[in-house]
Amino acid sequence: MKYIAILLLGIIPLNLYASREERNYVTFEPEADSFPLVSSGRTASIVYDVADDQVVRIAAGLFAADLERVSGVRAITNSMEQLTGCPLIVGSIGKNSLIQKLIHSGKLDVAAIENQWEASITQVVENPFPGTERALVIAGSDRRGTAYGILDLSRQIGVSPWYWWADVPVEKHTEIYVSRNHLQGSPSVKYRGIFINDEDWGMHPWAEKNFSPGDQGIGPKVYRRVFELLLRLKANHIWPAMHVCSRAFNGFEENKQLADDYAIVMGSSHCEPMLRNNVWEWDNWSSADGTPRGPWDWSRNAAHMTEYWRDAVQQNKDFENVYTVGLRALHDTPMEAKGLSMKEKMMLLQDEVLPAQRGILTEQLGDATRVPQIFCPYKEVLKLYNLGMKLPEDITLMWPDDNYGFMRRLSNAEERKRSGGAGVYYHVSYFTGPWLWLCTTPPSLVWEEMSKAYACLLYT
Repeated sequence: MKYIAILLLGIIPLNLYASREERNYVTFEPEADSFPLVSSGRTASIVYDVADDQVVRIAAGLFAADLERVSGVRAITNSMEQLTGCPLIVGSIGKNSLIQKLIHSGKLDVAAIENQWEASITQVVENPFPGTERALVIAGSDRRGTAYGILDLSRQIGVSPWYWWADVPVEKHTEIYVSRNHLQGSPSVKYRGIFINDEDWGMHPWAEKNFSPGDQGIGPKVYRRVFELLLRLKANHIWPAMHVCSRAFNGFEENKQLADDYAIVMGSSHCEPMLRNNVWEWDNWSSADGTPRGPWDWSRNAAHMTEYWRDAVQQNKDFENVYTVGLRALHDTPMEAKGLSMKEKMMLLQDEVLPAQRGILTEQLGDATRVPQIFCPYKEVLKLYNLGMKLPEDITLMWPDDNYGFMRRLSNAEERKRSGGAGVYYHVSYFTGPWLWLCTTPPSLVWEEMSKAYACLLYT
């Protein structure tokens, strides 16, 4: 079963990854058989395979910088042909040739994580290769598993995921050792992420005036920092900023590749189907035949809306995405369908819009039932869904809260049988008058509501 958590409004300090082992496995004094990451003014060299995914290189570079933050000594990266001493070898199963050799020789057992989602092991291997005494190996079941394993070690040595965004200080140590092996199992929540929203009030003016003025607000320079934070928090998903003030995520050509480099799964908000940023993109989009764009009204303009969505899937199909399906207005308001009753709107959504969207996914990506999709019954859409709407069972139901931190609904017994599973769309803050600066959800309420949702969706 898939389970998705999207946490709205800003970047919040929650670790949504369920690890099987939470105890410390790093010490700052040598112990029997401990592995020296930093000792006597020298660091272990960090070795990765250039054939591995880009996120592994990124995570290795971040860890090298973290070692320097803690110890004052910069780690170096050796080529794989020059292994000496006690290296740190990082890589994904099937993509790092040194790790494959260790597996085939029986020196590294990866049975506990093989073919798992985002899992990793951290293990000391004795006499791994000629010329090397010992190696610390971080092996991931996939690209994110490897990155999470590397950056979990960063947390263990004392570098907070919030070292940059919140200026969390780093305690200095001249000696750093890994004291035992570590297993990081698959997360129980498959997709875990954030939605940058209501950015008009904080993130956008900060970016535009201070951090990245050349990007006209929230662009690649900001997203690089956001993606790094997500990796460090072991999150993997984002709905990007989408207010009128913000340029569309795909309005920056490099953003798609940047997200993939950091192994971040892209999505779009409850009112932006098929990876579109409507308030920026619809008015700037032109049909292939040059005919007028027309209204954002499926009952009157289905052909152009279908073409608009198809264009977005074509632009993004080479990357990892979760596609929002359904239909609302161009922004956060009810569907535009003049003269239709609620029942007629529900039937239009069920019988026309969803089949058209899934037809695009099948056309561009293959079998739509194998493409990650979410349907978010937010605001008036919940009323439509409750009229008896039939939703393909492979689509993940994403239940929203009531805007103030209380879940409106969760899956019933029948819905829990659906192969698509369910998820949560949750407001950490809700920016609206007259409570604009007052409605921030207390952490205790977040914990209570998320705990109930987790228990309901996974254990009942």
